[in-house]
Amino acid sequence: MRYVDVGGVRLSAIGLGTWQFGSREWGYGRDYAAGTAVEITRRALDVGINLVDTAEIYAFGQSERIVGRALGDRRDEAFIATKLFPIAPIGPIVEQRARASARRLGVTTIDLYQLHWPNPVVPLELTMAGMRPLLDGGLVRHAGVSNYGLGRWQHADRALGRPVLSNQVEYSLVNRRAEAKLLPWAQANDRLIIAYSPLGQGFLSARWDGTAMPGGVRSNNALFLSENIDRGRPLLDALREIAEAHDATPSQVSLAWLIRKPNVVAIPGASSVEQLEANAAAADLELTDAEDERLTRAAEAFVPITGPAALPSLLRARLPGASR
Repeated sequence: MRYVDVGGVRLSAIGLGTWQFGSREWGYGRDYAAGTAVEITRRALDVGINLVDTAEIYAFGQSERIVGRALGDRRDEAFIATKLFPIAPIGPIVEQRARASARRLGVTTIDLYQLHWPNPVVPLELTMAGMRPLLDGGLVRHAGVSNYGLGRWQHADRALGRPVLSNQVEYSLVNRRAEAKLLPWAQANDRLIIAYSPLGQGFLSARWDGTAMPGGVRSNNALFLSENIDRGRPLLDALREIAEAHDATPSQVSLAWLIRKPNVVAIPGASSVEQLEANAAAADLELTDAEDERLTRAAEAFVPITGPAALPSLLRARLPGASR
């Protein structure tokens, strides 16, 4: 496992995302939540993963409970990150909900407490008035944000009066917006980018051929439309060919491309212990500069149909018997 040292913390380059733990929208079922999710978390520690990311909104607290149960007496092996959903994020409520997350996780300290989304109404000064005593009192070790633009991240710094360690954003070969402003600032200021959906919810696995849409939460993801599979073929072919050269998978190549960048860690989810192990192995995959450049060029050339333009195709894909 490769590790990233940023802001005084040492994190595995590949972490574990746990949105799917207990969440019905992923469709994994009760057996997964009760058994497989626990096995995945414990195996993650075995292979050197220490970053485990969850949130109070994931399955309305169930993900945090599963993570806490899975860690058990191995809590000290993990860097636990959770997130505050931004409903009325003012001082006393921030403190109250941090304590509730800690109880669900079964911990006395949350390593990273993140603001899950910006709240456009509540000033950051009011939110950070609750974060500050959590840091001072030791319930929280580091503050973070998620889905923040650079200006708001910098504002969070000023409002807190100390560094906001990280920003968790969607980042992958099919979503590179973080590279414009967030990543350069993080690299220049000893901060961290935590990449969620690092595989484009599975698009970058190169397993989908456009003949059918995946189920669950991914059924609304326009990337899986046949038009976008066609548009993405040069990128997907590049992933397959580079993966073959390394005796790896396209998913592993996608993760290796991402964490090759300084100050970046990725938090893919896992549906099985085997997938978790494959994700972890991506940290040891060394791409060449030429391979990195090829993937970057292919990603730049991929312009998928998204937003309102994708709605007619998404609706057609849901019709009975729909296919290419």
